[in-house]
Amino acid sequence: MARLKVGIIFGGCSEEHPVSVKSAREVARNLDVEKYEPFYIGITQGGDWRLCDGPDTDWEKGNYRPAVLSPDRSVRGLLVLDQGRYETIALDVVLPVLHGKLGEDGAIQGLLELSGIPYIGCDIQSSALCMDKSLAYLVAGSAGIATPNFWTVTADKNIDPDRITFPVFVKPARSGSSFGVSKVSRKEELLSAVETARQYDSKVLIEEAVAGSEIGCAILGNELDLIAGQVDRIALSHGFFRIHQEDRPETGSDNSVAIVPADIPEESRSLVQEKAKAVYRVLGCRGLARVDMFLKEDGEVVLNEVNTFPGMTSYSRYPRMMAAADLPLAEVIARLVSLALTGKLR
Repeated sequence: MARLKVGIIFGGCSEEHPVSVKSAREVARNLDVEKYEPFYIGITQGGDWRLCDGPDTDWEKGNYRPAVLSPDRSVRGLLVLDQGRYETIALDVVLPVLHGKLGEDGAIQGLLELSGIPYIGCDIQSSALCMDKSLAYLVAGSAGIATPNFWTVTADKNIDPDRITFPVFVKPARSGSSFGVSKVSRKEELLSAVETARQYDSKVLIEEAVAGSEIGCAILGNELDLIAGQVDRIALSHGFFRIHQEDRPETGSDNSVAIVPADIPEESRSLVQEKAKAVYRVLGCRGLARVDMFLKEDGEVVLNEVNTFPGMTSYSRYPRMMAAADLPLAEVIARLVSLALTGKLR
């Protein structure tokens, strides 16, 4: 039986490029090569696409052939430049292991829709919606899901600090991994925090701090057929939770640890899983996502954000939550491929 040809795209132009490479390495280690024939397409930080041997190689400096996804549906695969001519490689499915801008915001999904190749993960609309935290809050809030109080600041707008209830978190509206995020306790700090966030996005979100535990839930599936991983809880020693900001995050964070399964009551765990599924459906997610929330002392669950392609590194939360639910990463990948090709979980 012929192996399925899987295009694995990684790297990218966003600040999350290094995380994407690490995620792709973990995917490569857990891909069943007896079932799947991988084709690794690395995108450099400058935006060059290269067909390479994999994310463990020196692919950004090596002499690899340029390759792009063809938007022509008659090709349904890669165009690979070779000695002045283009070779075509048909693909059965694409796994876009990309984080942040141009990876989770609908951009690569749009190219994949044009190409006609089935792909893993959220579609254009849900990717764009979840990437913009303010829009995600508006849609989720309209469906009765609790969200923090928030204000948005666009590029041509300033904010009056006297309107804000402190403390708040100031963050880029369309970024990830805590880049550009500040916690602000006094109005004198607000404008500086807004400028920090603007280094990553022209649209800034100011979000009232929620008093509660930071929790997350990994979701796998489409529409009504969903699997929830074990819930985790972020235990903080000080400050606020930052992910992928450390020099060596694989060795642990200096102020946090993810506890999975979360050390919360069973009824709270079930509620979090159901709320995560509700958020996933309301925002139109498919394939996979990690839904981050707050659990307040009174038991209320409040949405924080949704990552439509969460980290898959050795230390990432999504694979750890799924593994705790007896779904190792190799099995998660197999189910994601099945979802992309059939729309159904195996």
